[in-house]
Amino acid sequence: MSYQVPSTPASLMIAVYRKIFPTVKKELTYWQKRANEIPDEELRSQALASITAKRFHCQGGAVYAFLAGDRWKKCVRFIVAYQTISDYLDNLCDRSTTMEARSFELLHTAMTDALSGKVESTDYYAFFPHKQDNGYLLELVKTCKEVVILLDDIPTFQEQALWLAELYRDLQVHKHVIPEERVLRLTTWSRENNIYPLQWYEFSAATGSTLGIYCLISYGLAGRLYRKFANQIVTSYFPYVQGLHILLDYYIDQQEDVKEKDLNFCSYYADTSTKHERLHYFYKQANLYTESLPNHYFHQMVIQGLIGLYLGDKKVKQLNDSRAVKRMFFEKGDRAALFFHWNTRVYYFMKRFFRQKTAHTHK
Repeated sequence: MSYQVPSTPASLMIAVYRKIFPTVKKELTYWQKRANEIPDEELRSQALASITAKRFHCQGGAVYAFLAGDRWKKCVRFIVAYQTISDYLDNLCDRSTTMEARSFELLHTAMTDALSGKVESTDYYAFFPHKQDNGYLLELVKTCKEVVILLDDIPTFQEQALWLAELYRDLQVHKHVIPEERVLRLTTWSRENNIYPLQWYEFSAATGSTLGIYCLISYGLAGRLYRKFANQIVTSYFPYVQGLHILLDYYIDQQEDVKEKDLNFCSYYADTSTKHERLHYFYKQANLYTESLPNHYFHQMVIQGLIGLYLGDKKVKQLNDSRAVKRMFFEKGDRAALFFHWNTRVYYFMKRFFRQKTAHTHK
């Protein structure tokens, strides 16, 4: 059974709570079970942590399943598996004892393999110090492939999706090598690939999102993807929607990244005022570029949802400029962003409430 693409913030959230979140939960429950079976302690720890701490990535990404028509559950399966690969590998690279570029590149080959129809297996851990995952990463890749082969026009999907995935892979390599090399590698890479009016750290941020891939797979599963439209999707999503997505992610993680000594793209703005201006620029451009897409109201709700989701996170309270950022988006922006913001805050509150209630009951 397919579901009509929601056209209002309220109808979107009702459908998300009724259909998307329960399906995401079912998929993640399976992957959590598989992660628990990983024999290597470090790999098991990072796999479980990625599912526990980054569950909202899968929940947010799976919203695109509304564009997949009758195959929306297959779409959720792909998005959860692909996002789980992304979050798991990000955890491994962030906390790795090795900082070899070839190790990170081989691990992230899983991101491109998951979009291909190839059936051969790759030893993704060949250059990584931890190896025994009981087939966890390979199964995630295989699950994605099983959905990709259902597409009516696989080459059209792959041409654009692989371009985005290769940029993502290259970013992960450059940002995880030894700290002394990161900025040089990223600035060089940006000079070679950045054709947009963006700073190197803004271009890098735009490559770190998977939203364009989720949009492509969703329309592909609905049988609506053709070459010109696939090009239009990528042009609409990259760099501004994807850049807004990741800049917001880095924005809320600023204090955490200082503590962990992780690279944070928001830290490279000359001052707070410039950072705010550029965040709002990305927001305006994201709305402008998605205006011509079919279901443009849906894509623009996604943009508003990104604002609401990230600024509703509890980590925002730790930031000195958070009130100014909220005022910038919620007073000058669309009411829908504010709706998603309060919805997110209520959702987090209810999760904490029921978790505390359950813990109290079990005492």
